[in-house]
Amino acid sequence: MEELKSMEHYQEVIQEEGSVLMFTAGWCPDCVVIEPVLPELQQNHRDLNFYKVNRDEFIELCQDLQIFGIPSFLVFKKGEEIHRFVSKDRKSKEEIDSFLTEAKQK
Repeated sequence: MEELKSMEHYQEVIQEEGSVLMFTAGWCPDCVVIEPVLPELQQNHRDLNFYKVNRDEFIELCQDLQIFGIPSFLVFKKGEEIHRFVSKDRKSKEEIDSFLTEAKQK
């Protein structure tokens, strides 16, 4: 999963046909738990581009997007947010997969 590098990079990736931003941090135990399933989720949703956003490096972006819990996911299409899975709760592979499937139907 590619890491978000800058705010300019953010502006580029949200313009894609389908981009998933995963907000995370190295100190987040729930984020670490889902790391092993991310390659499978990416494989199952190849039509989406996945980006990891380090919450600590992009704290202002998180505030702007109202990301107050991690791990959290936002899906963008051509510059517009089309779906979000934002909470402080631990997320299962099945929940994330369902979220991504719903996002593609929007």
